[in-house]
Amino acid sequence: MQQTWFKDWFNSSYYHLLYFKRDHREAAVFIDNLINYLQPAPGSRMLDVACGKGRHSIQLANKGFDVTGIDLSDYSINEALQHAHENLHFFKHDMRLPFSINYFDYAFNFFTSFGYFKTRREHDNAIRTIAKSLKKDGVFIMDYLNVHYAEDHLVHQSQKEIEGITFIITKWFDETHFYKKVIIEDEEFEEPFVFTEKVAKFSLGDFTEMFAYQGLQIQEVFGDYDFGIYDVKKSQRMLMIAKKVNV
Repeated sequence: MQQTWFKDWFNSSYYHLLYFKRDHREAAVFIDNLINYLQPAPGSRMLDVACGKGRHSIQLANKGFDVTGIDLSDYSINEALQHAHENLHFFKHDMRLPFSINYFDYAFNFFTSFGYFKTRREHDNAIRTIAKSLKKDGVFIMDYLNVHYAEDHLVHQSQKEIEGITFIITKWFDETHFYKKVIIEDEEFEEPFVFTEKVAKFSLGDFTEMFAYQGLQIQEVFGDYDFGIYDVKKSQRMLMIAKKVNV
């Protein structure tokens, strides 16, 4: 179960209700900031890795870029496909497996959509997939939690109700991972559903090493979605900008 927990959880409608019942303006503002920073050429090819239901992909495609989103979840991809058009494409795909070699100008991995696999080799395979999907000098942007901030600001117990569904959340961590146990109480079912997330504690040093091994070199690191300065203790996010320097 630990090896494939994300397949079941990410394919659940409860996952999307808990995390993505939010204003699409948030995604739009972030994408505006991202494009303003990157200044991509018109029509650039972009890969959104672990795209979910495609909210970032849709924003990028609306700006005239050719966008492809991939995700392991049937539920997410089926939802995303409702928005597909000539320059917006979605495929069910496991990021650990190769996809469109030397094809994209940009690749993105948003919202800590990484760190879920059981072994370092699987994570390396996912980075390899992304690196190989890029053209030479292609750019990869990864948005990951900042381990040090997350440790210092962890809320161990919380509860929220969304559309009549109760989510009881417990968080903790050890030396290598963050854990989040989500108990879901839905009146339509007698027994609660229980999912436990597990996310690796990857530091900036870890990513620098993983990226370099696949020919990606980190150019800059930002600490939030407004592209503020990264502070190892104070920043909530690690927004890493890397370039493909080896083919």
